[in-house]
Amino acid sequence: MLTIAALYHFTRFPDPAALRGPLADLCAAQGVRGSLLLAQEGINGTIAGSRAGIDAVLAHIRALPGCADLEWKESHAEAMPFGRMKVRLKREIVTMGVPDVDPKARVGHYVTAAEWNDLIRQPDVAVIDTRNDYEVAIGTFEGAVDPATASFREFPKWWEENRDRFHNKRVAMFCTGGIRCEKSTNYLISQGVEEVFHLKGGILKYLEEVPAEQSLWQGECYVFDSRVSVGHGLVPGQNESCGACRRPVTPEGRAHPAYEKGACCAACADEYTPEDRARFRERQRQMDLAAARGEAHLGG
Repeated sequence: MLTIAALYHFTRFPDPAALRGPLADLCAAQGVRGSLLLAQEGINGTIAGSRAGIDAVLAHIRALPGCADLEWKESHAEAMPFGRMKVRLKREIVTMGVPDVDPKARVGHYVTAAEWNDLIRQPDVAVIDTRNDYEVAIGTFEGAVDPATASFREFPKWWEENRDRFHNKRVAMFCTGGIRCEKSTNYLISQGVEEVFHLKGGILKYLEEVPAEQSLWQGECYVFDSRVSVGHGLVPGQNESCGACRRPVTPEGRAHPAYEKGACCAACADEYTPEDRARFRERQRQMDLAAARGEAHLGG
């Protein structure tokens, strides 16, 4: 059984490039795979490996400047959900594109998973899903507002165009693990919204702690690894990833006439050229051959 750790932490890294090599080397030595992003504002990512390997990498991260109180969410998988390990340098660990947003200065009020249901049931509370449209499509909270954004960078523009809808409302926000809410709640506070809340630990913590019979969550939660989605208890869901566009595809979507494993889904049927489709089909063929040999394929 492999351990999966999803983490983020906002802190000041004066020279993130100097941190990249030792972190990548440790992950390689421990057999840990996944993706970690480093920027001057902190670290973000998801990694998977043995219990000992994950513990070693988390200990290394906690020893980085300002990371002693790092928090993370854990889940488990039978098979490795990542093909390789990537440690990348970025301008932001989650891209919003607003230079003055600073989660280290102030964020919304944290609401635990146990308290979340009571908050979002209140009539004066507007609940906003800060995730991308393809994530929202397979699951969200009952009654949540979907901004229908293709990327987090679009959120500030959406808010400017829709802020009047939330006049005299308290605003509760959520995302997968909490990082997008750190920035979006700071942004709303800077825009004059007085009462802003966000789900501490994100959807993953809610699905881990809140029993299904008490849950206000509908559907599954998209995750950025080969599991594609998880449900209550963080068990792997029923969605698969489209081999072309990487959007999640539900069981119903896989029955759609446009669906072709590895090459196409209904959402991207008009988005690629015949040459692209041929390339996707060849990649799927190579993956199938690798699987038949009992080998992993990096395109998977």
